[in-house]
Amino acid sequence: MSIGNRVLEKLKDEISTQEYNRYIKQLKYDQKSSRDDVAVFIAKNILSAKWINTKYAKKIAHLYEVESGIKAEIIIDIEGKNKTKQKSIIRKKESNTNNSTLLNPTFTFSSFVIGESNKLAYNVSTGVAQKPGKLYNPLFIYGGVGLGKTHLMQAIGNELLKDGSKIIYNTFEQFMNRYTSNLRSKTMDRFRDYYRNCDLLLIDDIQFISRKEQTQDEFFHTFNELHSLGKQIVITSDREPKKIAGLVDRLKNRFEWGILVSINPPELETKIAIIQKKAKLNGIRLNEEIINYLATNLGNNIREIEGAMNKLNAMSNLLNQDITLEFAQNLIGEYLNEKKKSISIDTIIDTVAKELNLKPADIRSKKRAKKIVEARRICIYLARNLTPNSMPQIAVYFGMKDHSAISHAMKKIEEIIENDENLKVLIEEIQNKIETIKSK
Repeated sequence: MSIGNRVLEKLKDEISTQEYNRYIKQLKYDQKSSRDDVAVFIAKNILSAKWINTKYAKKIAHLYEVESGIKAEIIIDIEGKNKTKQKSIIRKKESNTNNSTLLNPTFTFSSFVIGESNKLAYNVSTGVAQKPGKLYNPLFIYGGVGLGKTHLMQAIGNELLKDGSKIIYNTFEQFMNRYTSNLRSKTMDRFRDYYRNCDLLLIDDIQFISRKEQTQDEFFHTFNELHSLGKQIVITSDREPKKIAGLVDRLKNRFEWGILVSINPPELETKIAIIQKKAKLNGIRLNEEIINYLATNLGNNIREIEGAMNKLNAMSNLLNQDITLEFAQNLIGEYLNEKKKSISIDTIIDTVAKELNLKPADIRSKKRAKKIVEARRICIYLARNLTPNSMPQIAVYFGMKDHSAISHAMKKIEEIIENDENLKVLIEEIQNKIETIKSK
């Protein structure tokens, strides 16, 4: 067996079976093109090559060195013609993609399950991919967590990547962090050159731009520059622009220049179709009865559905047991309990403190300043709704007398939410941020 194939065999033990089957199994070692200090592997297409190069190249290089004693350069090449152009794309310097999140090659239009809840968003997205910068610009996709916004956004990117378009995909947090870093180091020219010299700008989770005045101003100018050049902009959010608290009017106006499309929670038939496709893609054998059980008992977050399916498959392999309905019922019950337990009160307090510019210690204290009392009530409200903790347990955590104090705090915050739309939106934003962190 050649050294490259031995490396790929060893890699099988280093990563999950799912990752290996999806990305590495189709990789081939090109012994003819390789030298002592260069190891060439062949992927089926540029999307897979880009993903493998980014995620696994360092691990492959390490295993190659262990096997051969030589520190070699790892090249992920592409099967077929036009390799020179494709290789240059794969091997471009890390500085060109620093602080950006690479496109997931599995997020394509063909792998997206279409239903009544997302048909319009799908059709508009395919239209944008066919006529970037001309049909709908910007495209603003909004909807709840895990419904497929990122999938459609990246499907546009993956489609345009085939033509060699320069694409930047960032979450808004990455955009903001890069802005802050360049502002601090007085290198804003570098920041502007990076974001304003692309064919397609994809910004995920724009709702976190709320109340970030300086960043909003910079994003406004970036938007204007790209739009004036006819470059396509795609944005996702958990809500439509007019419901993003603290968003300046001029950005609301810009976001509505193109088209706003929503993705709604999938109806049962679509959830069943999604589970069927995910099971097929991941090699998980599920009968109709089990698929129906998963569709009716899991929520609408597609990432969480896939996570539950992967856990089901992993436990089945570990225990060497077929996935039966009883097996699925027991494991999914445990999974749902674990999911709720995974959100801690500490996480809630840290998130609320960051959002309201407070110290977590102040929220945990008995200070009675108005802003701190309001923050503490928000934390109690979220702890009651997002964690399995009982009211007595929450009372102990916050050093309150007993469960009646928690009950009183809950009633108070619910009354305020009912009459204060701004507070309601703020709490929704914080809750989405907490759930987004846990679902990634």
